[in-house]
Amino acid sequence: MDDDSRTMRDRMLAGDAYIADDPDLARENGRAQSLTLRYNSMDPTDGPGKRAVLEELLGAFGPGSEIRPPFHCDYGYRTTVGARTFANWGLISLDVARVTIGDDVQIGPNVQLLTATHPLEPRPRRDKWEGSAPIVLEDNVWLGGGVIVCPGVTIGADTVVGAGSVVTRDLPAGVVAVGNPARVIRRIDG
Repeated sequence: MDDDSRTMRDRMLAGDAYIADDPDLARENGRAQSLTLRYNSMDPTDGPGKRAVLEELLGAFGPGSEIRPPFHCDYGYRTTVGARTFANWGLISLDVARVTIGDDVQIGPNVQLLTATHPLEPRPRRDKWEGSAPIVLEDNVWLGGGVIVCPGVTIGADTVVGAGSVVTRDLPAGVVAVGNPARVIRRIDG
């Protein structure tokens, strides 16, 4: 797309367009796939072992947090999880851009946090260019089962997103949102 001399990894980390099948990025993705394979096949009663793998994989993994396997991510180190957060089975964190999950967040089964973007134009898409935009789940967010959060979205503290919703835009703090695309249906008091 341009003549930039930065590595594809540097471009990705900066949030700029990059080529996804770059060998350095493939190695980093391979590391994440190895760690998630290990995590997803561990004895479910091995709490300390599972925690150790997530601490090695993720950018941060807060005390008292749990992610039930299977869990999948692109890089791992781009995802941070706060304290006392719970993610049920099947969380997908496509963490090309940062995925920031706050404290006391509840994530239902089969939730997808998708930071990757692709060009609309056919040629750059064919040439494997991609982009990304970060996702932020502020403290005490609750995502129902099957929620999809799209690139660039921030969900405000204490907000609840109904099962099966697709969040395409920022949601303010303290609301209930449902649907595709998700829309606010009411405020939450207290």
